[in-house]
Amino acid sequence: MTPVTTQPPSALTAAPTQRTVADAMDTAGPRVGDNMTVEVALSVMAGARTGHLLVCDDDGLFTGLVTSARLTAVRDGSAYTDRVRLRDILGDRGPFASPATAMAEAQHLMRYRRLPALPVLDEQGSALGVLVLAR
Repeated sequence: MTPVTTQPPSALTAAPTQRTVADAMDTAGPRVGDNMTVEVALSVMAGARTGHLLVCDDDGLFTGLVTSARLTAVRDGSAYTDRVRLRDILGDRGPFASPATAMAEAQHLMRYRRLPALPVLDEQGSALGVLVLAR
């Protein structure tokens, strides 16, 4: 008969605490409507001293994330007029995270896809905040 070594119950049930996106996201970032013009959005970014905006529709649901680089490229483009709205330039919603997403997973996604910011959405699609990697 071979003796069996057992571990105390606490060693079997204790799991390391894993940081989630909810622990690190910024909830104070600016949210704007998708009917805002590109020029006004650039002004909001400058005033808020941020490089991105969460864009929401009339119901408050997330429709996209725009960066200052993207808005500047649109403004400098030949097809630009002062009537271009954010909804006109948004593509698909892009990647996003839930608050329960593990930080390691979110960081990997951001580095792999070279994302400057990752929106954090609830189950209904409302923006809760944004995750930005420290440089």
